[in-house]
Amino acid sequence: MIVRTLKEIIGTERDKKAANGNWVSRRFLLAKDGMGFSFHETTIFAGTETRIWYKNHLEAVYCVGGKGELERLDTGEIIPISDGTMYALNGHESHLLRASEDMRLVCVFNPALVGTEDHNKDGVYATPEEETGKA
Repeated sequence: MIVRTLKEIIGTERDKKAANGNWVSRRFLLAKDGMGFSFHETTIFAGTETRIWYKNHLEAVYCVGGKGELERLDTGEIIPISDGTMYALNGHESHLLRASEDMRLVCVFNPALVGTEDHNKDGVYATPEEETGKA
């Protein structure tokens, strides 16, 4: 059994801050935990816009606080995000995520993240194999 608290994660290598300052991701479960997925609590900061394209991962997101929107780059559709909204990127949809208030999101990734990932210029996370090969 794995038990972790947010307090234990803050300030450790599982507390990943985006290089651009748009978000912080508290990574409760990672690939090394052996669950087959990773589980995170991510805060997207108010007033930011983040380009995201998980071409190497599937992601499900559940908003537990704050407000913002997701803009699908393939269709231009704007999807409001607020407490109680879930979205799943089952088609690797490229999108912009904008926060009008700090948005607190619970996220699940498959395959599991290694833990050091940050978005590249296209909004992509490296594959686990690419990420571990960086070291």
